Amino acid sequence: MSELENLAARFEADRPHLRQVAQRILGSAHEADDAVQEAWVRLSRSDTAEVDNLTGWLTTVVSRVCLDMLRSRQARREDPAELPVLAAETADPEQEAVMADALGPALLLVLDTLGPRERLAFVLHDMFAVPFPQIAEIIGASPAVARQLASRARRRIQGTDPTEDGQTTRKREIVEAFLAAARGGEFAALLQLLDPSVILSADEAAVAMGNTNALSEGPEAVAGVFNGRAKALRTAYIDGVPGLVWALRGEPKVVFAFAFEDGLITGIEQLADPETLAALEIEFV
Repeated sequence: MSELENLAARFEADRPHLRQVAQRILGSAHEADDAVQEAWVRLSRSDTAEVDNLTGWLTTVVSRVCLDMLRSRQARREDPAELPVLAAETADPEQEAVMADALGPALLLVLDTLGPRERLAFVLHDMFAVPFPQIAEIIGASPAVARQLASRARRRIQGTDPTEDGQTTRKREIVEAFLAAARGGEFAALLQLLDPSVILSADEAAVAMGNTNALSEGPEAVAGVFNGRAKALRTAYIDGVPGLVWALRGEPKVVFAFAFEDGLITGIEQLADPETLAALEIEFV
């Protein structure tokens, strides 16, 4: 068997997975086939001798192809004159019915309201468990941005769930109690709000400001960072989740994104990278 034949055999083994990824991203069986075929063309022209994980490599390639197709589709939608032609070229009732059954018509409708990067980040992470660093490489952003894009898409897909609203209210109460304890130097009160495994992390931009370490672990260490401080912080919804923000003349400069579990704070992520902040939806309370 020649090298190309061996490569083709490996590609065919991955084809069902690649087609499923493309279908979930694009919502079109017809376009998914085109994306997978383009991935094969790129594979056949590439040197993959040093590729350890060919499936992961192909997933990245087909995802990039899908991202380009989503962007092209979005651009065409801005020109109403092209819409009938697009529908005629891509419509396949039987294949699209299969796709609708697989994803559900409601999800397909909501996915179509997302931006290309939001849609790709959500599908890859929530449906295929692709890690955010790999998604970040595909969309040309940082892992934090990829995570926020997926979070934003998830919120839009979930809609307004009364149960989620109740959870959000409780999370806001926890953040407000944390802020009050921090400002008042109430170390014991801070400890009561923190999970035993809590982690405070900071991106490079936040560390460069000189007021934090890249990583602090455990309630005592995390509480010590905030105890008696935080006077300039404000509560805000960060992509719909309660957190804290330091702003200068109304412009967010540092974001503290909180994670919660069982009524306790399990993580705080300090973000100051301008690109990351630009990708966040921040609503001051």
